[in-house]
Amino acid sequence: MAADTNRVIDSLRLDDTFLDEEHRALRGVLRRFVTERIVPRADDWEAGLRVPGEVFRELGGLGLLGLSFPEECGGGGAGTRGAVVFNEELGRSTYGGVATSITVHTDFSALHLARAGDDGQRRRFLPDILAGRSVCALAVTEPDVSSDLTRLATRARRDGDHYVLDGRKTFISNANIADVFFVVARTGEPGSGRHGLSLFVVERGTPGLSNGRTFTKSGWHSADTGELVFDGCRVPARNRLGEEGSGFRWMMRGLDHERIGLSAQAVGLGEAALARTVGWLRERPAYGRTLWDLQALRHELARFTARLSAAKTMLYHAAARADAGEDPRTHAAMLKASIPELVNELVYKCVQFSGGSGFVTGSEVERIARDARFLAIGGGSTEVMLDEIARLM
Repeated sequence: MAADTNRVIDSLRLDDTFLDEEHRALRGVLRRFVTERIVPRADDWEAGLRVPGEVFRELGGLGLLGLSFPEECGGGGAGTRGAVVFNEELGRSTYGGVATSITVHTDFSALHLARAGDDGQRRRFLPDILAGRSVCALAVTEPDVSSDLTRLATRARRDGDHYVLDGRKTFISNANIADVFFVVARTGEPGSGRHGLSLFVVERGTPGLSNGRTFTKSGWHSADTGELVFDGCRVPARNRLGEEGSGFRWMMRGLDHERIGLSAQAVGLGEAALARTVGWLRERPAYGRTLWDLQALRHELARFTARLSAAKTMLYHAAARADAGEDPRTHAAMLKASIPELVNELVYKCVQFSGGSGFVTGSEVERIARDARFLAIGGGSTEVMLDEIARLM
């Protein structure tokens, strides 16, 4: 079923147009890993509300946790296109929470070491991160601050050869399972806006760091999500990434990459939803025929297939241009503003066309529908992205 449904999208030959041979081989490895090691076990992870550490170690053993890291950092050098393939195939698993937990580690947090870290920091942290022995999280959002990073209030006060962090971070993916946290805190005076932020590596077990609430969510069940509390948390000054006050710049570079990755996850989820729904319609008897024989239904899914194909083409183009050294900011905002919204429209119809089975907890289409919802929120909501595009016009 899936092969038949994806034939139209695959016929665009986007892999041949935009990807190198290494990227295409990577897709095959990832697809096997998802089929053999994620899908059979992911229901247990959904029930346990987290992805086990062994999964990160398995991925690390295959060299899949550092795909977008430069080779000089011990990574795969696959760039933004590698991240797109990685996110897309994890999304295609139909388990958005699994995709999120893993990519928060690989693409949304640890990559800051490659961007802003010095040689000593990379030698200290990267071997365990790339091997999956240490799991990572990104700590940005605060209870009173979401998209406006200039209002972040968690404080980092210099005290000799340490910084003392005080504040609270919320809605943090991997909050309870991570060993290493990439934390944005204010080193400048209150009101210093974007110029007063710095980026720190904080290890679990650091005095003054604790977990707060753990959240139960309507989707992304296997993506552990919670709060972090910093109460006089003493972090060695050598754990600051980049110059003091440069945190906003590093965060924006990371967000562009994150938004492209989340868009790729949405494409994977959308393609999986299409495959399952077309298969259902072709098999479901109705009125002496099948549901697929009803023109209104198949035309609706044909329309979404065309729209998703166009969106995927833009995604691959954006990734290729980023790998060519172009600033990805405009593309990232456009992708994030459009693809998750499109996929949410699509999966709404997939639930509708699947009837009661699409509303039963645990069915693939039902899970995709609730997991896709947050992709239009996290990493910069659709509304924030549209405002970003307007500023760039």
